[in-house]
Amino acid sequence: MTTAFNPASLLAVDSATDHARGPAAARVTVVEYGDFECPSCRQAQSALKIVLAHFGNDLRFVFRHFPLREVHPHAEFAAEAAEAASAQHKFWQFHDLLFAHQLQLDEKHVRQYAQQAGLDMPRFANEMSDHVYLQRVREQIESGRRLGVRSTPTFYVNGAFCDVSFGLDHLHKVIDKALSDSSQ
Repeated sequence: MTTAFNPASLLAVDSATDHARGPAAARVTVVEYGDFECPSCRQAQSALKIVLAHFGNDLRFVFRHFPLREVHPHAEFAAEAAEAASAQHKFWQFHDLLFAHQLQLDEKHVRQYAQQAGLDMPRFANEMSDHVYLQRVREQIESGRRLGVRSTPTFYVNGAFCDVSFGLDHLHKVIDKALSDSSQ
């Protein structure tokens, strides 16, 4: 017996593996599948900071890895490094550093960002050399593929795909509508 594909189950936030900003009880959850080496993802980060500030506690933002390895050779390594930083409770700080230095995501520079973030460097080096978090990154890639993600950034608002190909103002409008719908 085959179970039906359920996109909602893939978009359910897992507090053990997902990286979230905003309260769990927020009325709207935005899930992004992103790539640290993707220029469009970097641009989206500025807009997302504004969106998060604007909607406050009504919004929860979740970042998931979707490194486009074919076009961004350092993206998967950067995603692994972000997971190693997460294990030391510094995911968002490291996330922001990676996007701020997007053109320099080779191993040497990523190690410098780890030091800048105040990570335990022997632990970071060991976890990176052992690829401790590669499986987690690949699981997020697979969940994105199952959802049909092909490019980054890809957004889902309360479980529904949100097309931002013509600008991130559409994301803002979709969040507004979701908040309006949830208050009725």
